[in-house]
Amino acid sequence: MTGPSSAPKPRPGPMQGIRVLDFTAMLAGPHCARLMADLGAEVIKVEGLEGDLIRARPPLREGNSSYFGALNCGKKSLAIDLKSDAAKPIIYDLAKLCDVVVENFRPGVMTRLGFDYASLKKQNAKLIYCSISGYGQSGPGATRAAYAPIVHAASGYDAANLSYQTEQEYPASTGIFIADILSGAYAFGAIQAALFHRERTGEGQAVDVSLMDSMLNLMVFECQEAQFPSQQKRPVYVPMKSSDGHVIIAPISQKNFEQMADAMQQPELKTDERFATNAGRVRHWTELMAIIERWTEQRGGIEIESIMDAGSVPCSRFLTAAEAMKDPQLAERGSLSTIKDGAGEFLVPNAPFQFTMPTAAGPSVSALGADSRELLSDLLGLSDQEIESLQKQRVLSLGE
Repeated sequence: MTGPSSAPKPRPGPMQGIRVLDFTAMLAGPHCARLMADLGAEVIKVEGLEGDLIRARPPLREGNSSYFGALNCGKKSLAIDLKSDAAKPIIYDLAKLCDVVVENFRPGVMTRLGFDYASLKKQNAKLIYCSISGYGQSGPGATRAAYAPIVHAASGYDAANLSYQTEQEYPASTGIFIADILSGAYAFGAIQAALFHRERTGEGQAVDVSLMDSMLNLMVFECQEAQFPSQQKRPVYVPMKSSDGHVIIAPISQKNFEQMADAMQQPELKTDERFATNAGRVRHWTELMAIIERWTEQRGGIEIESIMDAGSVPCSRFLTAAEAMKDPQLAERGSLSTIKDGAGEFLVPNAPFQFTMPTAAGPSVSALGADSRELLSDLLGLSDQEIESLQKQRVLSLGE
């Protein structure tokens, strides 16, 4: 298959001019690819004819998932049956025009489809090919089924978190998929390093990111404690009751502790032999936390925050996500963007880093297959007749 190629359509950002072929679904891979879209890359999301499973997950508005939209805004959608013979020349020709491939299938799936690194490298030797999986691309556990909650358990994260709780006998339930977002962010960083290496050497390469390795990197202290156990249990800052909820106060340094004592109008704590030094505070941690809580439970969260902020003591109320999204600091910083899908507008967080040049989440979410015709026509030079024939053969969905 031959036809005209075109450079990615310009979009502001440090990755402008980079084209990404995104075979990912669910969370980890889509998060990685969305970060690249936010920075100006042209991201082509390759979906099966049934679409990414997240398209059907709530919150749903008129059949449109804002959960899916938050992970995939700013991307183009190509809906194609990857198992069909007719898909191979299309994917191979797209690979020739792309800088990056991202996939998060279980190891072995892309090889069976014929779209593994070895196969696509033949089409484009400069390709950066990033694979995200539960346990990595090699080793005895590589093909184990894995989602974030499984890796949270397997990595020791859940057990470590449990060890910090005082009145809980079993690991906490989870609905926040740390391993997915963390590995997606690591994959994003690794791809940038590979692109920089290619810029210097002209060489493409494969990048292998695992959720398991990502979670181990999260547990900096715990991995060292596992090798060199301490005699004394590590002290942790705990939620404290306020008159209207809970707060957390973290006087980490000696200066913070003294500022906290002054803010609480209990300067005697600074000279109390139990608390005057960090070593003393660690030995008498439970007593210190109890003293602080007796003070906090007499006051509302906003008052506590105001007092501690005035004294430069790290402190926060426990907010809901809805409350946090209304923080004027986020508005001032431009931390959220308004994007649009088939049901209307909604907010999504922007990437947590900013540049001199403006970057933001993509303005819209493509419906399944909505960009198939444009991509195959503009990039590969297929005629309308060829594209419609592929649609009739159930190779493509055109989102029409």
